Amino acid sequence: MLRKIAPDKWKHFYVGILMGAVLQGLGWWLLPGHIGLSAVLVFAIVVVVSYGFELFSLITGMGRYDFMDAVASVIGGVLGMGAILSLIIGLNGFD
Repeated sequence: MLRKIAPDKWKHFYVGILMGAVLQGLGWWLLPGHIGLSAVLVFAIVVVVSYGFELFSLITGMGRYDFMDAVASVIGGVLGMGAILSLIIGLNGFD
């Protein structure tokens, strides 16, 4: 059964989309001939940043620790990466 998704999860999801898109664009600019490598590196950065903020909240007590916030950010980040990757591949092909 599907549950209603909390509004704060949607915020993390949308931020994740923006983060993934910006980082993938930056990865394409820094590593123009290595689409796969830049995608793997950007995915790792998205995961580290998303979970890093949650760990920061847990350790410092500032904010509220919620693992599902990090999951929502990573899912959004993957969609943002996919949008930019499809644009890059559409414009340039796999070369």
